[in-house]
Amino acid sequence: MSDSQPQSLLIVDDDVAFTTVLNRAMSTRGFNCQVANNAATALQMAAQHKPRYCVLDLKLGEASGLKLIPDLLQASPTMRILLLTGYASIATAVEAIKRGAHDYLAKPVDADQIARAFSVASTADPASGTPTPDAPPPLKRLEWEHIQRILGETEGNISEAARRLGMHRRTLQRKLAKHPVRERPPGRD
Repeated sequence: MSDSQPQSLLIVDDDVAFTTVLNRAMSTRGFNCQVANNAATALQMAAQHKPRYCVLDLKLGEASGLKLIPDLLQASPTMRILLLTGYASIATAVEAIKRGAHDYLAKPVDADQIARAFSVASTADPASGTPTPDAPPPLKRLEWEHIQRILGETEGNISEAARRLGMHRRTLQRKLAKHPVRERPPGRD
């Protein structure tokens, strides 16, 4: 990494005890941490410090971390955002990625998991954004595989699969009508 502060980290969560503990834990892992307990402070710190990484909670009191993602990226365009949530769902994960988050972890989460998520991000080829072979599969691939697994369990029953996936039947049919997610071969656009 060639940034002047490659290990700078912004922690955004309304839980003061959590941010205090995470700040201490990530500092011992070599991160230079800034903490924000609300959206306004997070935006100010992102613009001022231009951190390399951000740990963002999905629920910030009455505010939504999802809605904050584009504003954080506007304030610091090269920042990699890791969204944390206690309400894990594929729909939330997909929405977070659409808005610009780079990764997603369900709570409870520890500092080692966060550090690993950031180290996977740093192993991507910066020129192409392609993960190295050790990196986890893309979120769209995981969603497609999950849908296929549920369809197999329901013996192809679209209505039952949609119910189990928590989505409308027509939404599932639209997802299935799209071509399966394919990995790009190296060197191809």
